[in-house]
Amino acid sequence: MATNGGNVLRDREKRVSQNSSREPALPQSQQDVVDGKKNRLVRVKSAGESGRAGIHPFHFFPIIWRSSCLISSVVNILWPFVPAALAVYYRVEDQHVLKFSLAYIAMVPCANLIGFAGQELARKMPHMIGVLTETTTGSIVEIILFMILLTQHQYYVIRAAILGSILANMLLCLGLCFFAAGIRREEAIFDAAVSEVGSNLLLIAGLGLAIPTIFQRSIIDFDLNAEDIEARVLSISHTVAILLLIAYIVYIWFQMHTHHGIYDAVFEHDEHRDVDGHKDKAKAKLTLTECVIALAVSVALVTLIAIALVHEIPYIVEEQGISDPFMGLILVPLVEKAAEHLTAIDEAWDNQINFALAHCIGATIQTAMLNAPLVVIVGWGRNFPMGLNFEIFDIVMLILAIITVGNFLRDQRSDYLEGFLCVVVYVAIAVAAFYFPNPPEALEH
Repeated sequence: MATNGGNVLRDREKRVSQNSSREPALPQSQQDVVDGKKNRLVRVKSAGESGRAGIHPFHFFPIIWRSSCLISSVVNILWPFVPAALAVYYRVEDQHVLKFSLAYIAMVPCANLIGFAGQELARKMPHMIGVLTETTTGSIVEIILFMILLTQHQYYVIRAAILGSILANMLLCLGLCFFAAGIRREEAIFDAAVSEVGSNLLLIAGLGLAIPTIFQRSIIDFDLNAEDIEARVLSISHTVAILLLIAYIVYIWFQMHTHHGIYDAVFEHDEHRDVDGHKDKAKAKLTLTECVIALAVSVALVTLIAIALVHEIPYIVEEQGISDPFMGLILVPLVEKAAEHLTAIDEAWDNQINFALAHCIGATIQTAMLNAPLVVIVGWGRNFPMGLNFEIFDIVMLILAIITVGNFLRDQRSDYLEGFLCVVVYVAIAVAAFYFPNPPEALEH
């Protein structure tokens, strides 16, 4: 009997080992995390220590110029476009294509600086607080653009940009991360704590965002006038926005408090296998004061550039034949997410695939469950008819993309083929958006 019991126990352990794709060094549950490490949530990391205090221009500007990686440093070549865009916007009449083009290009280095300053600030913090800080600072550009678009009553562009931002993170950014990691090694292995929770939340967020659209399309043939339908859809959008915000707060509590030990262990494991970790440790770093100054300057510049960019959108749509769906679904998300994409791709290249996934999926969740509800609630407070009634094409593409990415994340492994396929799907959606005509609602604004 003892022999049979031992065999059963060994078979059970073997099945558990086969079913679990986590690496042995990682904890399997919250109980596996040493209780003594709970204080890590409030302990400041030394990895981001600069060895300096205050601000030193001779250190500050070279560090900013070098940025976090080669791609980011190349982006800094675009800084001359920033004063050029502002000068042309405020001094030159007409020339709307030139103004839009300069503002669009100028947004990239400004967003890159926000991303780099947020990354430097995150280095000084514990893992989970750092990842959340970095993701939130990366979303500043998106929030600013949404708010400026809201003041210009560009509701259709905002709705398209919400879904376009999610699609850009899920398909383009995640696809490029898989591709970059797969080029350098046969396959990248990531942890279920990052992938499963993220993909489940994305599915819930996608379904939540789809509810007002499905409701609107379901009652369109009922004996209701357009004003009554719009009022009902707005009420549902406000309710969904509040629920998504509550869900996001619970998710943050889950990550930062009850289960932070698991995520800390996962990201610490990623740091140990960073192939360029020794180079990052040797780099000069910004002080806390310099991080705050860089963030303040970059946010101010992003706001000015965003005002110029948004102001030119109606002229580009009307005069150049660029549709609002393509503008919102593709062009706006690409420029607002540039910094986050560069950071995530660099992490995937350095074998920090869990960090890369946290930035891709985390930014997507933040757009769906924080930024989108936020702009709806702000519009509600200002009596703007900003709802979550999307185009059927947009919402169907979103749900299909979430299902596709969730399937790729299921086995907790990725290669360059999966990354390439994600990018191909994104390009196909971009082509369809380019040929999508302007709906009557967009033409009204």
